[in-house]
Amino acid sequence: MLNKITARDVAIVYRGKLDREPVLACHGVDLDVAEGSFVTIVGPSGCGKTTFLYAVDGLLPLNGGEIRVNEKPISGPGRDRAMVFQSASLLPWRTVWSNIIYGLKLKGDYHQPEQAAKIDSLIDMVGLRGFEKRFPSELSGGMQQRANLARALAVNPDILLLDEPFASVDAQTREKLQVDLTEIWARTRKTMLFVTHDIAEAVFLSDRVIVFTARPARVYAIVKIDIPRPRSLETKHSAQLQEYVKEVWNLIESPQ
Repeated sequence: MLNKITARDVAIVYRGKLDREPVLACHGVDLDVAEGSFVTIVGPSGCGKTTFLYAVDGLLPLNGGEIRVNEKPISGPGRDRAMVFQSASLLPWRTVWSNIIYGLKLKGDYHQPEQAAKIDSLIDMVGLRGFEKRFPSELSGGMQQRANLARALAVNPDILLLDEPFASVDAQTREKLQVDLTEIWARTRKTMLFVTHDIAEAVFLSDRVIVFTARPARVYAIVKIDIPRPRSLETKHSAQLQEYVKEVWNLIESPQ
């Protein structure tokens, strides 16, 4: 199977405010993400998970090593990748429909009726039928993230990068969004690279869970998740999933 993302010996120095010393966030990261797979990165808080994800998107420069996407070194953001951030980041003056088509308009790819039919299909896929004309302030947090996900999918990226997209919603909504995301992945077969602090979420969603060390991050362990798909809420609370959760937690907490 082809790799969509390949990272070799990646080092990333995070430079914050001018009065603070630079931080070595990642050092010697080696990682392969196969085409069409769902891979989640976990690790101690502040270890560099999000920093690495931003580097894959081309939002942060590398200080060493290389990241390849579709076998080509990245040099910045590209049309082959789309990011879903922790906060919905929707434009408040645009409706759901208008937010979803925004990326297409920036690319110059929005042409009716072809794209209109595509957006209509995405609205159904993310469960926002009937809310197309609503503004972000009229939506719940979970619905805003559904719109954010649809906006990312609208530009038809090869790779979807997701930075804790469900962290700010309530537990019940989060579980529903997790199930919906597995269904969206099954329908689109997009390569998905996900970052979370929630170990049960990581196991439930993924084909593989990547465990990062404490900062500076490197890959400490890779756990293959052999749980059949499709997955449901019953899967989320199964004994098999809980065993994987214990395994991943033990890896995170073990001396590294």
